[in-house]
Order: sequence, then structure tokens, then C-alpha cells
Amino acid sequence: MVEKGAKTVPAAKSAAGKSPEKKKRDNRPRNYTLGNGIYRFSRTRMYHKKALWKFVGKKTAKPEKVKRATHVEKPIKGDNNGGKRLVLLKKRKAYYPTTDGIKKKPAKKLFKDHVRNIRPTLQPGTVLILLAGVHRGKRVVLLKTLKTGLLLVTGPFKVNACPLRRVHQRYVIATSLRLDISKVKIPLRVNDAYFKRQRKTQPKKEEGEIFDVKKETYKASDIRKEDQAVVDKQILDIIRKNPEKKSIFGYLGSMFGLRSGQLPHKMKF
Repeated sequence: MVEKGAKTVPAAKSAAGKSPEKKKRDNRPRNYTLGNGIYRFSRTRMYHKKALWKFVGKKTAKPEKVKRATHVEKPIKGDNNGGKRLVLLKKRKAYYPTTDGIKKKPAKKLFKDHVRNIRPTLQPGTVLILLAGVHRGKRVVLLKTLKTGLLLVTGPFKVNACPLRRVHQRYVIATSLRLDISKVKIPLRVNDAYFKRQRKTQPKKEEGEIFDVKKETYKASDIRKEDQAVVDKQILDIIRKNPEKKSIFGYLGSMFGLRSGQLPHKMKF
């Protein structure tokens, strides 16, 4: 028994004169795993620990939604008028179209509006190796990238007979050889529409001309020949000024090919 007025004695300190340290709080959950999928407490034990039995069958009442009035009752004067009438708070439209209007849909991103991601090795002036098409195996000079993402290349035509063409970047290999074509002026009309074929409408054939079918062969127009000569002259002048012009002309004029044992993914071009 402790007498009234007696002072309480503080807890005994340790031999070193310090109070015993408090246990650090463990941040682990109450029911943690002991390993191999075994938990400290079973599902039944946790059911009672969390007092889940209190909530079995308990249902909370949903709050009632306030219904907004749509009509207002107004008195009507006069005989044989019913005395009252329901009037809409929100009036309906006075005009309804006979056909449904065209709904505006979000515009699809067309191919012409796509962002073109070009490989960083495909810079203007880089010598490329063509891998597909009529001129596959030839080495050409990259002039620029067009709006559609296709590459504008040229042989030059006097070196390897490859004219101005559009090539997809998938079908080329970029080499380490690069020419300085910053001063080359390409005609402004050389764009994607420039390479579109113009097909003429054939007249209706009579009975005797059914089997007289002639295949139309492609012939370059005078405009293309003129543009080809302008571009080739500028590129040839750049190559001639290069101290290694002989090796560059020989490199552009030769065809690319692989021999047995040569692995393209281990070669440096």
C-alpha cells in the first residue's frame, strides 16, 4: 500500500545509469508470411481479429436521389378548360429536322500527316546501297528526305545509270562514305507529286482492234532529263574536287554483292 502524500519513485535505471530503450515499432502487417505461402494467422483467426462478424449482413441504406420537377401545375381560367394544366419547365424544341445530321467524328490521322522517323545514319550526302528494285546492288547518293518519308537518291546517272528515284529507308544500307552536298541546289518541283505516273485514258476499241494490244513502255520526259542533268552536274563536280575521286567513282560504279562466308551483320560498310 502506498501512503497518501508519498512521492512516487521513478523506475529503476540500468547499471549504466540509462533508462531501458523502447522497442522499435515493426512496420510489418499483422498477418505476414512465414515462407512458402504460410501465413502467421489463419483466415479464421483473422476473421475474429478484424471483427468481420460485425459486418456480416449489414447493409447501408443508399441516399435517396432528389427528383427534380419537370412540370409545373398552373391554373387555367375559363369554362370547360379543365381548371389546371401541367406546363413543362424546360420547353421542347420548336423544330425537328426530318433527317439526322452528320455527326462530326474525330479526324483520323492520315498517312501524309504522320511524323517521319528517319535513321540518324541517313543524312544528305551519304552513299547508300540499294537492296530492292530494278537498281538493287547499286550505290547511290542520298539527296534529301521527302515529305512522305521516302529518300530521294541519284546514281549519278552518268556513273551507274541510276536516275532520280524515291526509295524507302528499309531497303537501303548506309555506308560510312559521305559527300558534302550542302551547296547542291535541287529543283523545287522535285517532290512526291513529281514521281506520280500519268496514265492516259485508252479509247474504246472496236471489234477488229481487240487483240491489237501494245504494252506502253516508260519513257522519261524532257523535264526529268533536264532535272537529272542539273543535279548530276553538281554532284560530279563535288566528287571531282575530292582528293580520292578515282576511288569514289570506282566505288559508285561497282555493284554490291556478298560471297560465301561474308555475314552482312558483322560487316562495316
